[in-house]
Amino acid sequence: MPGRRLPLRGADLVLIAMHSLCKGRDVSSNTLLVVECDGPIAPERIRRALDRLLDFCPWPAARLRRPFPWGRLHWAAGPRAALVPPPVRHRSVASREELHAELESELSSVIDPRRDPPLRFLIVDCGPEPARGHGVLVLTWFHPLMDPRGGQNLLRHLARFDQEENQATPRGAPWAFTPQPDPRPLRERGRLARQSVHYMRTLTAVAPVSPGTGLISPGRARFRQESFVERDPQAAGSRAMREICWRLALVGRAMAELWERRGLPDVPFLVPIAVDLRPKGDPGPTFGNVLAFHFARFKPSETANVAALASALRRQMADAVRDGQIEANSVAMEFLQYRPLSMMLRDLPGTSERETFSFNCADVMDFPAVLGSAFGRRIVNAYHAPAVLPRPGIGVFFNRCATRSNLVVSWIEGAAAEDEVGRIVEVVREGMGWTRIP
Repeated sequence: MPGRRLPLRGADLVLIAMHSLCKGRDVSSNTLLVVECDGPIAPERIRRALDRLLDFCPWPAARLRRPFPWGRLHWAAGPRAALVPPPVRHRSVASREELHAELESELSSVIDPRRDPPLRFLIVDCGPEPARGHGVLVLTWFHPLMDPRGGQNLLRHLARFDQEENQATPRGAPWAFTPQPDPRPLRERGRLARQSVHYMRTLTAVAPVSPGTGLISPGRARFRQESFVERDPQAAGSRAMREICWRLALVGRAMAELWERRGLPDVPFLVPIAVDLRPKGDPGPTFGNVLAFHFARFKPSETANVAALASALRRQMADAVRDGQIEANSVAMEFLQYRPLSMMLRDLPGTSERETFSFNCADVMDFPAVLGSAFGRRIVNAYHAPAVLPRPGIGVFFNRCATRSNLVVSWIEGAAAEDEVGRIVEVVREGMGWTRIP
């Protein structure tokens, strides 16, 4: 079988271009999916499932390639016999503190997709000797390989291969590992791309500022994760609080406090909001960031009334959908394949000063209920922890796993301090009406 290629999607290219703004620095583009189980996981089960996956899909063992500065960035994989599965490492720790240190090391240890597989696995047995209390499976990948939903899909594929170990082919419908190309004619896609470029140039009159603005020597990638339950799931307004617009408004209020303490100017926040393009209820493709972006704008001074701000952000997003801006953004990003990295982000305000956004915020929503167990263990909790770039330097991420609400704050040392991260967690917890899970 000849070598195989998978072109990068538009959102993948954006992530690589943003990373290129940190040229010359050892900056992580990793994302973690942390899966906590009720007992230790056997590493050999993961290795066998990975080996079977490569029989059907080569991309976990691919390398990033670009033949010329203007050529198409793509994942390249050789024939099946030449594929080497991603590494699966095994560690044992005695405490939650040691576990978190391992996780932060995973987040900061840069994956170079040109030389190494774009993902790796870590299994951690956590608990006092001689019996380990629980097991943690960590998927770490180079973010342009796939988005969080893709990471969950990959886990589903591996769990299914583990269950069907003795079957020659997997049961059920064929899997869509990669998205289908846009079937629309070039003229139509070009019109949408031009519409998006015009819109991007009108987003804001001034470059955004962020906690990473002016940071010369960024430190390592860090994160803090906590789990909560709702105090009263039936309370009025609890449904609205699960919407991204409410959560963004609440995170905005927490950030406005940070801006005030630091004396940062009251210029509009510019925050990218990822919109999943998979059909609702369909797992969809695994590889590639199947995303478009909406760009939320609001000032720190507008965050005092969270409910009013959430309504304004909801209208802003509804207008973007009505005007076709999110669809146009998805199409426009695909045309980035024809640009060198240095020119991919030129339509974003602030990139000439290496500024991108004010902060990151995303809600991955519910961890799949079908993944209640995997590799012979019950899944107790699962959450995503992406590394953020030195600019903006901080991001806040949500997801749910069964009845648990997870909150992750990722930051770069030097852009934020632990006490500032702690304050953000408290503002969000109180505003969401959550109670901590010990």
